[in-house]
Amino acid sequence: MSKKTSYKLSGVLPVLHTPLTDEGDIDSDVLQREIDWAFETGADGVVVAMVSEILRLGYDRRMDLVQQVCQYVEDRGSCVISVGAESTSEAVDFAIIAQASGASAVMAIPPVATALGNAATRDYFAAIASSISIPLIVQDASSYVGAAIDLSVYTSLLEKFGVDRIYFKPEASPLGPNLSKLRDATNGTARIFEGSGGINLVDCYRRGIVGTMPGTDLLDGIVALWKALQARDEDRTYRLSLPICALVALQLQGGLDGFLAIEKYLMKKRGIFTNTHQIQPVGWVLDGETAAEVDRLFARLQAAL
Repeated sequence: MSKKTSYKLSGVLPVLHTPLTDEGDIDSDVLQREIDWAFETGADGVVVAMVSEILRLGYDRRMDLVQQVCQYVEDRGSCVISVGAESTSEAVDFAIIAQASGASAVMAIPPVATALGNAATRDYFAAIASSISIPLIVQDASSYVGAAIDLSVYTSLLEKFGVDRIYFKPEASPLGPNLSKLRDATNGTARIFEGSGGINLVDCYRRGIVGTMPGTDLLDGIVALWKALQARDEDRTYRLSLPICALVALQLQGGLDGFLAIEKYLMKKRGIFTNTHQIQPVGWVLDGETAAEVDRLFARLQAAL
């Protein structure tokens, strides 16, 4: 049983970026600094997921990252570990390891190399949920990897395991309307996280999400925006959301690699990371003109804070 199950899965849960040494190892000191900064900035927990480069880490570094993150989080908030894999057995193994390491919950995307039907997708997630006692967050990352998950898969999992065991992070486009369909199909019981980097946070908040999973790079802005939404402060909401949306729009143009490049650039700009190393190969590289626009927008976000 996880030692962190008492933490409520809600609020702002940033996805960690994996700092790397020049030799390609996980930089443990920087990782701990990143997690410390996240909680100091107001995070309700942290997440290991797609922009943590889990698809490129390989088994050993992926397990090393899980162990380190669970250790560094301690009892400060939720700790969510992504366990999606290309086979059900591997995903189940990852989930069992995450729970044993102290995770509060696991999150999974479907296999990306195989196009599964609805029944196979449901069985894959059901096997993961059945192997552990902590919650499973069902993630549709089809905006940049894999295929969209049918609404019937969501509802059948919720019926089988209940609202305390199954959460959702739908990212298929159009995000807002799809989120509302899930909400309405479950009579408002589905607990849903926004996962668009913050570009759809305002719209999704109004549709009834329980939390958001942005990148750590914009965490101070997202925390402030979440609080503004809770306070129904419309002026502050839009002062914060507009530069956040513009920054995420730049990230989106490069897909997953666009997020990784700009997020690590901003983490170094903040003085948290010592470099911007990514696991190679990548399909999108931050150029000087885009970096200059990132700088201008980041300055506007900081001014809005």
